[in-house]
Amino acid sequence: MKNLRLDGKIVVVTGATQGLGERIARDAAAQGAAGIVVTGRNAARGEAVAADIGKTAPCLFVRAELGDEAQVRAIMEKGEARFGRIDGLVNSGALTDRGTIENTSVELWDRLFAVNVRAPFILTQEFVRRAKARKARGSIVNVITRSAHGGQPFLTAYSASKGALATLTKNVANAVRFDGIRVNGMNIGWMETPGEHAIQARDGRPPDWLAQAAPNQPFGRILSVDDVSTLAIFLLSDAGEMMTGSVIDFDQNVMGGYD
Repeated sequence: MKNLRLDGKIVVVTGATQGLGERIARDAAAQGAAGIVVTGRNAARGEAVAADIGKTAPCLFVRAELGDEAQVRAIMEKGEARFGRIDGLVNSGALTDRGTIENTSVELWDRLFAVNVRAPFILTQEFVRRAKARKARGSIVNVITRSAHGGQPFLTAYSASKGALATLTKNVANAVRFDGIRVNGMNIGWMETPGEHAIQARDGRPPDWLAQAAPNQPFGRILSVDDVSTLAIFLLSDAGEMMTGSVIDFDQNVMGGYD
């Protein structure tokens, strides 16, 4: 049986200064990656995370606003300059701002699409160009959401942007499969992260919202970053070498099913 090791691989993880992105970056290092590139907007937090991961594997922090094309392209440029190549890419960074069809502004729509779709597109483009130039294989993992199936009314722009990312995942996977480059996505369900705690607090939920929510879930809890990171590491690793173009519903609820 193949294992989930990433020995010798260089991996870029966006949105890696907290939450799921940080967990994936840390787990990639723990699974033997030879180099990690972490990105985020918070320089202090990013440098701290990179320094801590650096105790396990060489790690570079690249501060970047994912809505800025030049800064997004610089992620790959700086990563390759430091480590010589990039073998894996995890598009985890995203915005989750809320808005209905009636109150979502064009500015909000454009901002979410710039960060949630255009940035992964640019990074994927850079990854594919560089991998093909080296005639090298590689793996791209896109963090999507179950909301890509339609989503809640208060997540109009977010759901639409993630639906676009799901389609992009399949389109690129089909385009580069004969180059040995794999592209997969994860439709994540409700997950506990620092960002989710902040959202619940902002929406007026009590501090123990998680304890209250857990018993109502089919498996008695909501997803953890460890759950999702395990799947991401599998998709990055050679254990997942025959999987591409998959958008996996990673949730304890069945999309399209009804109670």
